[in-house]
Amino acid sequence: ATGKSGNPWWIPRKKMYDGMNQGICVLGDSIAKGVLFDAQRNRYAIAKENIGKQITQVIGNSVTNLSKFGCTVTDGLTRFEKQKDALQDCRTVLMNFGGNDSDFLWQEISAAPDELHKPKTPIDFFEQTYLKLIESVRKCGLTPILLNLPPVDHTRYFAWISRELNADNILKWLGGTSAFIYRWHEQYNVAVHKIAQTANVKLIDIRSAFLERRDYCNYLSDDGIHPNETGHALIAGTVVQQFEG
Repeated sequence: ATGKSGNPWWIPRKKMYDGMNQGICVLGDSIAKGVLFDAQRNRYAIAKENIGKQITQVIGNSVTNLSKFGCTVTDGLTRFEKQKDALQDCRTVLMNFGGNDSDFLWQEISAAPDELHKPKTPIDFFEQTYLKLIESVRKCGLTPILLNLPPVDHTRYFAWISRELNADNILKWLGGTSAFIYRWHEQYNVAVHKIAQTANVKLIDIRSAFLERRDYCNYLSDDGIHPNETGHALIAGTVVQQFEG
């Protein structure tokens, strides 16, 4: 949707960020990177309206995006430690983790549905590592800001991860319903809120921006987990709107 000026609804009518010329680092997974699934070309691509682009356009700050497809919070901590000396011009680190951490090795589940399978990052370790990352960011004199998780479409995501595997076995392990995927993913979103409260860190609520829509699934790609162009525009707008709110 656009306003009278033709700009998206979330772009401020008057620039409110004058003087904020310090850079921002974005650190996270493919959501923070702006990745979507392009069904027409059958491959992943970068959304035109991603977080980094809109921060640069609207707020005017330069953006260093260290996000990476498939990145877990453990990977994020490693990436930050390796790159922190190059972030001297930054003042803020926007972080988005949890989606990959909550995920499972579906090929192993497909092959052995009666066995115990752990997520890529068990939730206790996820919380501990995220807190370490926040501490590391603060030690560098930077301000951490967390983003929570956009919701998944468990039906589409189940179809996506099981398309070349034994779907019946995976469904058996899930307890007979793909809704388990949504509930499990939600636990990591709750953990992000807990982490923000524990560390006294600002949290930008992008999840509610999706759930407030009549059918948030229309904002997701065909894989059921990556936002589409409209979804990434929604994330970018929410981040810009809440950044200094």
